[in-house]
Amino acid sequence: MTAKNLTGESPFLLLGLSDDPQLQPLLFGLFLSMYLITVLGNLLIILAVTSDPHLHTPMYFFLSILSFVDICFTSTTIPKMLVNIQTQRKDISYEECLTQVYFFMMFAGIDNFLLTVMAYDRFVAICHPLNYPVIMNPHLCGLLVLASWLVMFCVAMLHILLLVRLTFSVGTEIPHFFCELVQLLEVASSDALVNTICLYVVTTLVCAFPATGILFSYRQILSSLMKLPNTVSKHKAFSTCGSHLRMVALFYGTGFGVYLSSAVSLSPRSGAVASVMYTVVTPMLNPFIYSLRNQDVMGALGRLLRRALPCPKWVPDPKLSGHHKP
Repeated sequence: MTAKNLTGESPFLLLGLSDDPQLQPLLFGLFLSMYLITVLGNLLIILAVTSDPHLHTPMYFFLSILSFVDICFTSTTIPKMLVNIQTQRKDISYEECLTQVYFFMMFAGIDNFLLTVMAYDRFVAICHPLNYPVIMNPHLCGLLVLASWLVMFCVAMLHILLLVRLTFSVGTEIPHFFCELVQLLEVASSDALVNTICLYVVTTLVCAFPATGILFSYRQILSSLMKLPNTVSKHKAFSTCGSHLRMVALFYGTGFGVYLSSAVSLSPRSGAVASVMYTVVTPMLNPFIYSLRNQDVMGALGRLLRRALPCPKWVPDPKLSGHHKP
């Protein structure tokens, strides 16, 4: 096979999770179900937050943005996978592959930054409750979200500009169900040393700064909670952080698990199977984590569903009620 830039040429081949034809219908049904649950669950969170005045607070504003990003994040990879399974094809064009790499990196990074912003929101709410409305004003909230998007826009664009310098063999096989940057660097025909160094340096910075921000926020929160006079006050204050902590643990836990499985396993597809956790399962579970034990969100969802599906009013039939006029 010849090595060349693949713009407008033969596509990459995504090997997917399995070559077994008998597993394809099962995989299609499973991933379609998880994708629909992800989109529906996150969409309900967005509608509940935007339609209910009680949820027009910074915390729920950030949650609605996170739900939107999760929909986009999952939509970057799963629809193409479903199409390939349904059509029994494995090809993806050069342009589609670069697009997947770009948006996958961007939305994953925005997710990371939004979790940090939400940790900062909890820090201000618990450690500086009197100044919370002043500090977390709409201008700052919008600025924090915009900064998250701009940073990851630049980071993802940097990787794409470095990636287009590489050449690939025609019909390059990628042992994954979507185009991941690490996999592309491994199958490149040209030297990818600069790309690899840039990938590790930027990933370290993009992960280290948000993780440090989250740890610092919760260190300050715990320090403030220790100063509260009774256990009930401590539990009530910390309960507002429970859902966020579970989301953080799920996000970083699945990411770290994928890294370990890829480093330990000799099979290239083991990483693809493990990556299902953070590409599909995490965005699917986030709405449940933030709604099932949250009375405000559950109440807003209930009001939203009652408005969308109004119950018919029963009008008694005079002939059956026994109160009709003779």
